[in-house]
Amino acid sequence: MTILLPTLDGRVEPYRLQNPDAPYANFTPRPFNRIAYAAAHVVVDPNRPADPWDETVAIDWDKTLGFREYLWGLGFKVAEAMDTAQRGMGLGWKDSAELIRRSIAHARNFPGADLSCGVGTDQLQVTPNTTLEDVLRAYREQFEVVDEAGGSAILMASRALCAVAKGAEDYQKVYSTLLGEARQKVVLHWLGEAFDANLRGYWGSTDVPTAMATVLSIIEANVDKVDGIKISLLEAKWEEELRRRLPAGVKLYTGDDFNFGELIAGDSEHHSHALLGIFDPIAPVAAHALAALADGDTDRYHTLMNPTVALSREIFRAPTRYYKAGVVLLAWLNGHQDHFSMLGGMQSARSLSHYAEVFRLADKAGVLIRPDLAVQRMKQLAAVCGGISG
Repeated sequence: MTILLPTLDGRVEPYRLQNPDAPYANFTPRPFNRIAYAAAHVVVDPNRPADPWDETVAIDWDKTLGFREYLWGLGFKVAEAMDTAQRGMGLGWKDSAELIRRSIAHARNFPGADLSCGVGTDQLQVTPNTTLEDVLRAYREQFEVVDEAGGSAILMASRALCAVAKGAEDYQKVYSTLLGEARQKVVLHWLGEAFDANLRGYWGSTDVPTAMATVLSIIEANVDKVDGIKISLLEAKWEEELRRRLPAGVKLYTGDDFNFGELIAGDSEHHSHALLGIFDPIAPVAAHALAALADGDTDRYHTLMNPTVALSREIFRAPTRYYKAGVVLLAWLNGHQDHFSMLGGMQSARSLSHYAEVFRLADKAGVLIRPDLAVQRMKQLAAVCGGISG
């Protein structure tokens, strides 16, 4: 199969698929030796009237929950209502709460299905008068939704806290209060400014070692309430340092979409578990790779995972916050949804040449599980957005 596609240097040239037989489309689930959360996207209903830039487009609940079934069927846990679901970039708290309730209820229909849900403060409008107590109140409101639905929480980084906090002591106060009140263990969440510029200086400092000391002090003081911490700084050295210094029993969940392959594999002393947005589009190949790792076949693990890292680096390239567009593109190409429309019209955030490169790298990694459909749909996109036919 051959398709005409634009290149990153502005040319248009034919591309021949390298994996037309979809070698990783089928997978029989078996236990992994790493905990693997896939942060999952939402599917919109583009046929309902709305102005995407000005309001939230209706969510297609059947397709959204169906995709979670797909992830569970491959052996992944789901990280619900997180950044990959366009939290704070199209998905507001009202719809996030509904997503959390529906997803937790849906998981009960599938033996072994597991998920944790994002708890944040995105319903809080920050003003010069906003206080730490306002931040705590917003967090508590969201915790209550997850608790009432019977789920576990991922304590998301808060734009409001970052805006209001005057130093490390304020972070320690807020997090220690919330962890003391938590009914069960939670996962902390350290999202770097590459993902969200509003989180610059989180934990009270722009200096990573200083910020790390603060979060470690919070974990050490509340170790009985912390399952682990997800870190997304896109620099492996910081994750390795934090991983080495965590108290016994506290897990490190990599959120590093540039270096996850090596970080998950780890070494003879340390490894990372995973809570990754990239697991959404690369799930079929990642499942095979994680199974190989569990079998002790590290060579096969790296053979499978390394090409997905190259794909991830393109999807998450700067401006990193637009990575969700590449995630949803691949969901459409693989037949998980019938359109390439997103909350906030975010499908317009990347260029056709970027999408063409994502297509090529996805093929090389074996991520396209329905190649015929993927080629057909990519041709449609190239024709509509680039005037390319053939």
